[in-house]
Amino acid sequence: MTPGSDPTSQALVGRSEWQGPYRAVLMRSAALAVQYLEGLDTRPVNATATAEDLAEKLGHLLPETGCTLEETIDVLAQAGQEGTVGSSGPRWFGFVVGGTLPAAVAADWLTSAWDNNGRAYVLGPLNAVAEQLAAEWLVGLLKLPQGTSVGFTSGCTMAHFTALAAARHRLLSNCGWDAEHDGLHAAPPVHMAVGAGHHVTLDLALRYLGFGTAAMTVIPEDEHGRLNPAELQNDLRTHHGPTIVCAQAGNVNTGACDQLAQICDIASEAGAWVHVDGAFGLWAAASPGLRHHLHGLEAADSWATDAHKWLNVPYDCGIVFVADSQAHQAAMTHTPAGYLSDDGSGPRDPADWVPEFSRRARAIPLWATLRTLGRRGLADLVDHHCAMATLFATLLAAVPGIEVLNTVVLAQVLVRFDDSDDVTRRTVASVQTGGTCWLATTTWHGQTAMRVSVASWATTESDVRRSTAAILRAWREARRQPPAPHTIGMQRMNDDEAVFYPESQYSGNAVHLRLGTCDSAPKPISHTIRSVRIGPMVKAVTYDEAGRHQEWEIRHSRHDGPTPPKGDREHRTDHHGVPAR
Repeated sequence: MTPGSDPTSQALVGRSEWQGPYRAVLMRSAALAVQYLEGLDTRPVNATATAEDLAEKLGHLLPETGCTLEETIDVLAQAGQEGTVGSSGPRWFGFVVGGTLPAAVAADWLTSAWDNNGRAYVLGPLNAVAEQLAAEWLVGLLKLPQGTSVGFTSGCTMAHFTALAAARHRLLSNCGWDAEHDGLHAAPPVHMAVGAGHHVTLDLALRYLGFGTAAMTVIPEDEHGRLNPAELQNDLRTHHGPTIVCAQAGNVNTGACDQLAQICDIASEAGAWVHVDGAFGLWAAASPGLRHHLHGLEAADSWATDAHKWLNVPYDCGIVFVADSQAHQAAMTHTPAGYLSDDGSGPRDPADWVPEFSRRARAIPLWATLRTLGRRGLADLVDHHCAMATLFATLLAAVPGIEVLNTVVLAQVLVRFDDSDDVTRRTVASVQTGGTCWLATTTWHGQTAMRVSVASWATTESDVRRSTAAILRAWREARRQPPAPHTIGMQRMNDDEAVFYPESQYSGNAVHLRLGTCDSAPKPISHTIRSVRIGPMVKAVTYDEAGRHQEWEIRHSRHDGPTPPKGDREHRTDHHGVPAR
């Protein structure tokens, strides 16, 4: 059989036969990608296909004979229309997911075409040099100490990992312990002080490094979500030995930044290493109008951020900065294999500064973004995100019944509707399926809130107003819906009576119920109650563990008797019927 005559060999044909179809499929892919990007403003922001739909489109079984390149790409592009979210578009406000600048996308396409391994200069000089230049530019843009070393990771989790590995090296070596050689068994314990509002990626980094989350002491935060310096000082006075303090530049809910200057002073007195989680907020340091929120930033020892958030480069690109470059490299560098030559005299190898060995040349899109924006463009991009968030807050706070819960300092806005968890959840759920924009809920000070995160260069004032209108429509619809069932606590009285205590805004007002006659005769309460759903003023239905239900009638709408003992109220459920914690 001649190579190329069978579709199964299409990807394996010789160069002369391969160039034609390869060029055609790349041109087709480029056209489909541009079509997708140009349609982001008009397509639904949410994904419209289910997992089952997508599996059907992609094919459940691996084909025996294979498909043509064109067919494969067309199937993938079609699935992408329904199975992707519009996070690259102008009205995605969920989590903190950045858009993608055109320069970054174009450079990323070229990076894929080159397909050089990003680990070493010898495997791709362009990436190594672009990474070195981008690193130098970033240190200057963020006004970090001269000589700060930089690594490019998959994201902030591994940036934390790298920074804390450098901290581990320096702190333990100061105690005479070689962590890289001897591990942590019998090593001096390292104390971790973290704010109550720290992000879970710090927990992951501590687990990966062998410290464990039990090493953490959680320091209380203030009403804005900032670590309390006085509480930190009290903690450090009671601990001696190697210590790491983890601060935040941008609380994930409120955007508030820790008081870094004061924290660094306190930590310095205790000989502690200060690491700053600046997943998105670190970029405020590049804005003359916002840098004051990060006063004292340069006094820390390490910093972590994501370029795929506010800098709007494609996934993935995290960045770690370490003031002690020797500790950074010592924690990450490898002993060369026999087939590798590395005497330390050649150009910088990217793998010496991050955990990954073989990896994508992720610094090239970042370099292209920085070169295209320049200093002023980067500052304008960060300012733009914050201005759009402020506009969101202004428009929503002006509506009676809607409360903005945080002081908007960066690009995070917390919103609550009718001071109700239930209405807030239903409003957000309606927005998510409406297609105009997408955002999510969070919990702030024990209350459910809608969180708006602006992180795309493409978001305009028109997008904010259009999204606000969609949010208001969803809210009005949520107000017309019946309230969801409340969390219930039960006190069993006897075989045919029980008292149910709603544990929400109606706490203290019990509902006294007796068994109804939904069948032929009353039945005793014989099962653990799994969930309770109170109907409109007259009835309730209880469900046992097997899903069987019984109907109850309300005898009294209020009960002023004594609160049942804790032991009688242990069978609590949430409004989904899942045991509450």
